[in-house]
Amino acid sequence: MTPAPASTLLGGVRVLDLTNVLAGPFASYQLALLGADVIKVEAPGTGDLARQLGADPELNAEKMGASFIAQNAGKRSITINLKSAAGKEAFTALVKSADVLVENFRPGVLARLGFSGEQLLALQPTLVYCAVSGFGATGPLKDRPAYDQIIQGLSGMMSATGTDDTGPMRAGYPLADTLGGTAAAFAISAALYHRARTGEGAIIDISMLETAMTSMGWVVSNYLVAGKEPVPMGNENFTAAPSGTFRTRDGLLNIAANEQSQFETLCRLLDAEHLCADPRFSTREPRKRHRSALRDELERALAADTAANWEQRLSAAGVPVGQVLAVPHALGHEQVRHRDLIHRVPFPATGNGQQRADVAVIGHGIHVNGGTSAPHHGPPRLGQHTDEVLAEAGFTRSDIARLRAEGGL
Repeated sequence: MTPAPASTLLGGVRVLDLTNVLAGPFASYQLALLGADVIKVEAPGTGDLARQLGADPELNAEKMGASFIAQNAGKRSITINLKSAAGKEAFTALVKSADVLVENFRPGVLARLGFSGEQLLALQPTLVYCAVSGFGATGPLKDRPAYDQIIQGLSGMMSATGTDDTGPMRAGYPLADTLGGTAAAFAISAALYHRARTGEGAIIDISMLETAMTSMGWVVSNYLVAGKEPVPMGNENFTAAPSGTFRTRDGLLNIAANEQSQFETLCRLLDAEHLCADPRFSTREPRKRHRSALRDELERALAADTAANWEQRLSAAGVPVGQVLAVPHALGHEQVRHRDLIHRVPFPATGNGQQRADVAVIGHGIHVNGGTSAPHHGPPRLGQHTDEVLAEAGFTRSDIARLRAEGGL
């Protein structure tokens, strides 16, 4: 029997995606990459705010912004006005045929529209309902709006990022959103496994704040266990030295010689074996205390060659090392190309006469049975699949026309 490819692992699973911008859409995109039929339920006329976000103003005006494209390929789009009776009628029918519903409204918004978790499971008892929010569905902050930077600050992430000079810094991309979306996709997959064994649905409550804090691992544990509060250390690694970013003749190189044998190999290849005998650097703890002096010594030696040449020589000898690359160079790296992380998918026609044959999107780093997974089709135009999805739910053409006339679509 031929093993199933990654893109079919969730084949037959239907997901109603009521999410917006990033954390929720990222979660449902992971499910789509694994084969789920993700139906993006959007507000008529406007849709996901991410449709208007990105570096290409023309695409933003067409509601096909780069920020939307990034995590919505492979999904189908349907427009429903959940505030109207006709829209609620259509949505109710979709819920009854769904396996998963994921949303990232503020807590209570969907309930006020008549679709609380309990009401949804009454309509579809085996439904996996996942709500993603900044702070979760309970607690004193549950009603606050939250974006990625707010979570990065409140979680403590920013306090451990940057340097003494810069002070707290956010990560250069929406890390908290991405972590929240990853946690949601993981929880949904686990709930689907539970449902397969028991027939039971589930109500999942994802807090971006808590997810961000759990990702901090050793930083949090050092405080909880050892009472050590983290401080910003720039590109240095607080657990070891030399472990950070170092200047070479022409660029930056990350070196993580965390083991004694790796440090000794590093010194040998840099013709700096005298450092191994220096009491400031001979073992792990003194190296950490004298990391600044050690950096100076290593950078003097590294100035003799280029970052690329040092990377090749050091990695061949077992020293963990890698150049600091800009995004274009990282995307074009031979390792990334070999693993088929980037996919080209068809781009739907837009209304401005500008035609694009396809668009590049990033997949995920999950290979199953020797293969990766790609979106089955490109990102959808707003409402592109409304009639198609409603017909699958049992609505006739006249039914759909009536729903549209009554302001439901």
